[in-house]
Amino acid sequence: METSSGRLRQVAALVYRYHDGRLEVLLITSRRTGRWVLPKGWPQVGRTLSQAALREAYEEAGVRGAVATRPLGSYAYEKTDLPPEANSAFTVDVFSVRFSHQEKKFPERGEREDEWVTPEEAAERVDEPELKSILRTFGAAQNMAAE
Repeated sequence: METSSGRLRQVAALVYRYHDGRLEVLLITSRRTGRWVLPKGWPQVGRTLSQAALREAYEEAGVRGAVATRPLGSYAYEKTDLPPEANSAFTVDVFSVRFSHQEKKFPERGEREDEWVTPEEAAERVDEPELKSILRTFGAAQNMAAE
């Protein structure tokens, strides 16, 4: 699925929880490079974009939870490991997922690391500037709502 600008669309899950009174978000490592990322993948036939994001959270991190129907925002990135003729420009819509629990068995178990960190720490670890901004804005909004 392409956006109006010709970029390929993906979806991501910004999984969050409150642990010991502190807001945390879940980061996972990518399989190829080991970079810290959000669970993300392709839109899926028969699922809304938010449902597809929740499915990616399950497949990549075993996450179960409640997904928001509207995206928090989107970010752009370029894949550098594709053939030159391939479209390497992506736009990722980010949906928040309130964490319920993590399954013991899930499709990509053992293929990635995962870690719960503050939104600020997550913003420091990810590479994409627009995703850094989404994480910081989400953290600030959640902290204000909790006060």
